Amino acid sequence: MSSTSENTAFFPARAAAALARALVALWVGGMWMVGYIAAPVLFDMLGDRMLAGSIAGQLFAIIAWVGMGVAVYLLAFIAARQGRAVLRDSLFRVIAAMLVCVAVGYFGIQAEMATLKAGIGSMDIMESAARERFALLHGVSSTIYLVQSVLGVWLAAETRRLTA
Repeated sequence: MSSTSENTAFFPARAAAALARALVALWVGGMWMVGYIAAPVLFDMLGDRMLAGSIAGQLFAIIAWVGMGVAVYLLAFIAARQGRAVLRDSLFRVIAAMLVCVAVGYFGIQAEMATLKAGIGSMDIMESAARERFALLHGVSSTIYLVQSVLGVWLAAETRRLTA
């Protein structure tokens, strides 16, 4: 009887850790797929840059929401296991930094870029007076995404710690 109760108590922790590892793969793999494969292919293959940008923007929005959900789960998972000591944990800090990157990129910079696009209507943003501001925001957004992507590689490499 003792081994049965130990197995049932242990299974949820193992399942939660397995879910955490799978979610890291989804998030980090998704970031790399969208940012460094799908978006460049869209701009390369579609003749309409506005359409390519619109589709890429939707893909970035989806992966941003995935990232926010995964980050919240991972932060809660690690905090539940470590308590107050979690604030000294590098894995926790990297996930928190990635969450900040997502939030700033999506709710800050991407929102501002969308406002600029909406302000010019159906015109191509790169043919408008707002092109310099848009290009600057795009560069900042790309830099934040690169930082997030590099942190994601580190996170993926450290996923074994989620079961430790």
